[in-house]
Amino acid sequence: MAEEEQESKKAVLHGAGGAVGAGLIHFLTTRFMLTTLGSWFYCRINNAKLRVQQRMIQEGIKNKVMYEGSVLDPTKRPAAETPPGAS
Repeated sequence: MAEEEQESKKAVLHGAGGAVGAGLIHFLTTRFMLTTLGSWFYCRINNAKLRVQQRMIQEGIKNKVMYEGSVLDPTKRPAAETPPGAS
């Protein structure tokens, strides 16, 4: 009878130890996957923002080069005319 109790204690302890080990492995793998996916999405969003900014800057540079010195140049403003009768 005492031998059966020892065997059952061993079985319970091995089962509990296996469950704790499996739970720990599950926790670490899901935590790692969540961290990895979170970092990946964060980087994707930041890279998309940077690409949009880069596109806007390139378009602005292209427009500056194209319109610089022309009549359509927004930096060249015609001199303000004084209204008649003003001194």
